[in-house]
Amino acid sequence: MTRVTVIVPIRNEAASIEATLRSLLTQDYPADEFEVIVADGFSTDDTVPIVRRLQGEYANLTLLYNPARFSSTARNTCVRHMRGQYAVVVDGHCHIPDRQYIANTVRAFEGTQAHSLGRPQPLDAPNPTPFQRAVAVARASKLGHNPDSDIFSDQPKFVEPQSTAVAYRRDVFHAIGLFDQTFDACEDVEFNQRVFNSRLTCFFEPKLKVVYHPRGSWRGLFFQLGRYGCGRARLATKHRGSLTLPALVPPLWVAWLVFAPLACLILPMLWWLYGGLLALYLATLFAASAKLAIQQPRDVAVRIPAVFLAIHFGFAWGFWREVARQVKRSLRRRLTAWQSGRTAR
Repeated sequence: MTRVTVIVPIRNEAASIEATLRSLLTQDYPADEFEVIVADGFSTDDTVPIVRRLQGEYANLTLLYNPARFSSTARNTCVRHMRGQYAVVVDGHCHIPDRQYIANTVRAFEGTQAHSLGRPQPLDAPNPTPFQRAVAVARASKLGHNPDSDIFSDQPKFVEPQSTAVAYRRDVFHAIGLFDQTFDACEDVEFNQRVFNSRLTCFFEPKLKVVYHPRGSWRGLFFQLGRYGCGRARLATKHRGSLTLPALVPPLWVAWLVFAPLACLILPMLWWLYGGLLALYLATLFAASAKLAIQQPRDVAVRIPAVFLAIHFGFAWGFWREVARQVKRSLRRRLTAWQSGRTAR
């Protein structure tokens, strides 16, 4: 009997996929009781040949294709083919440090009777570059990630699932459906919002820690956070009330920085407020950076302020880009409806 299905959505993960899959396929758990399903979004590197080679070694490894390329469609493809009682999602660029990971997943489900499980997801991958170390320490701080999330916690407890749930009982999919395939980012948060809305429980289990590899460049980090911001804006459109104040702060701050000077031209006294708030932001950013830098090498410490800027401005850029897209779509629909009404008359 297959008890656990590990879902691995991937695209162009040649640099890390073999290590990730081997850490899953060599778990201290009976091989005939779990399966690993990889859904590839038409990778253009050596990802697929690597997975194919590993299939020759492990009978419980399956490779599926995901023509749509979105992570949401990859997850759904795997769910449709899963045979397990429990499903757990692991990305292709993760490091699983514990060979008891699958066993601990089963124990957590059976011991808590929770509908879903959350886990720590630190960014302390092995052999990081100075920039990656700066990303790891910044993202683990209050200024670098949503404080509503528990992904950097180390305490076992029942939590709200939105930002933490990664493993689910099979019947959760029967109860609330699959991942929303219109999302190409934050599809997990949207799914977990429905888990929350349906009053299904989530238990946070520190033993299920999975280590992620931080982005290796400022540009990569900026666009990663941009995708998160885009997903959050789309989530707010679908689930009214899901947008929390911490998630709104970066977009509102950047909007103030961009548009407040127009008001200052009309009321020059506002330049004092503008300058004061900008100075406060920079002081907060550098104070937080200095606090984190105390225990870091110099080549890491000097990169932390730039990492914070990428996090805040990348998220805001993605958020407002999606808001603009939603407004454009709404105006287009209204224009089409108006033109149809005129034609009908």
